[in-house]
Amino acid sequence: MREVAISEFKAKCLALLDQVQKTKKPLRVTRFGKPIAEVVPPSPVLAADWMGSMKGRIEILGDIVSPANDDSEWEALRD
Repeated sequence: MREVAISEFKAKCLALLDQVQKTKKPLRVTRFGKPIAEVVPPSPVLAADWMGSMKGRIEILGDIVSPANDDSEWEALRD
């Protein structure tokens, strides 16, 4: 893993971030020779088209639109 002093990181931040993105190799930032941070490449992005991804994997059983109970069983409808 490449190490960069914090002063160099501050001066070349955008270029170093581009390098991490292109090479997919992490970068360690140090202060006085001691590591203080690591810049790692991003994890893979999941597909944005998740709508409909479960098509064909789910089975609906019964009626999902009608009320679960009869009207006579609802306490709020009783006199």
